[in-house]
Amino acid sequence: MTTAQHHRGYDADVLIVGGGIVGVSTAMQLIERHPGLSVLLLEKEASLAAHQSSHNSGVIHAGVYYAPGSLKADFCRRGAAATYEFARRHDVRVEQCGKLIVATENVEIERLNALYARCEQNRLEPQMLDEAALRELEPRIAGRAAIRVASSGIADYPGMTTTMARLAQEQGAQILLNQRVDALHEDENGITAETSGGRFRAKYAIVCAGLMADRLAKMCNVDLDFRIVPFRGEYYRLPASKNDIVKHLIYPVPDPDLPFLGVHLTRMIGGYVTVGPNAVLALAREGYRWRDASLKDLAGMAAFPGFWKMLGKHGASGLIEMRNSLWKRGYLELCRRYCPELELSDLEPYPSGVRAQAVMADGSMVHDFLIRSSQRSLHVCNAPSPAATSALPIGAYLVDEFDARFDLAPLTRSYSSDQVQGLAIG
Repeated sequence: MTTAQHHRGYDADVLIVGGGIVGVSTAMQLIERHPGLSVLLLEKEASLAAHQSSHNSGVIHAGVYYAPGSLKADFCRRGAAATYEFARRHDVRVEQCGKLIVATENVEIERLNALYARCEQNRLEPQMLDEAALRELEPRIAGRAAIRVASSGIADYPGMTTTMARLAQEQGAQILLNQRVDALHEDENGITAETSGGRFRAKYAIVCAGLMADRLAKMCNVDLDFRIVPFRGEYYRLPASKNDIVKHLIYPVPDPDLPFLGVHLTRMIGGYVTVGPNAVLALAREGYRWRDASLKDLAGMAAFPGFWKMLGKHGASGLIEMRNSLWKRGYLELCRRYCPELELSDLEPYPSGVRAQAVMADGSMVHDFLIRSSQRSLHVCNAPSPAATSALPIGAYLVDEFDARFDLAPLTRSYSSDQVQGLAIG
């Protein structure tokens, strides 16, 4: 804290809550755009990118599935290009291996044609493959037809988050770990965060809290017409003998009646291959295993009418996902549809992820980004996949929104760049 800041009674001009890839991207771009601004990021875990940013498939999504004109489609397409550029400029591991969406039966070919049209609408330059062309590209994958999207790839998102944090700190941002935010208080002059490690005061806040987004939004009196419902995505890792089983990312054709993309075969930046994820209702916000259960989290879901309406719409598919979670052979059959050589012994343990899914009061799942504001704060209330791919344009968008809503001019004039002292992470 500088002497000037201390006398004014503020620890920072802008507080950022959440050290996932979206929060760190926002911190980096905010201080890039406003040199000399005092930015303080608080993360509740002992490391950055501890939850969704590291517990995902590591895919750089091209934007195949998203409605043309949606934030998702725009952020994803621009985010993929920005991710490759950032990774190459800053020596973050990345590989543009391309993706195949594989149809295994006739009804899926019709859906594949619709996806091809959407790819064209989203300016992705797709390539349609017949069975012979698919077999030539991927001899160990079975299918009737496929779409190839060359711009998809894989990245080291935790490494990218760490790099962005370093760049933000080099420009003066402060990052503190082990700071769980237990309360946020707004008044006409600023916002105060009470954390597990202290109390911090700032003029404004940007909250990128992932699985806890609705709870922190409520603290700032944001209208809560949604709740976060956690879905666990369970993965398996294939044995080292199958590291070369595919050259591309292999996806099934998604069922338009289901909310998630289905189990896919993913090359990982570490050189191995994973299978997953499924999507089962988690019994805790950070419920990475079946035995992880939280009465508080369960009670919160049960008290929200939208949760029960969502179950009414998707309960049948949820039961199938649950069965396949508990019955490994059922999970295997999903994989064998397009990769018939896989055996039960090939499905080796791998860490699960938990997806923060915003659900509205009518039971509908929010499939686009959802950003809300209060008098002195911006809240990322829903940042579904492809949030990691889109982290750079999301961060730029949040800074744009921040600049439009809040007057930073007095703040940026308050400090010279040599007054702002960066802290080491931790």
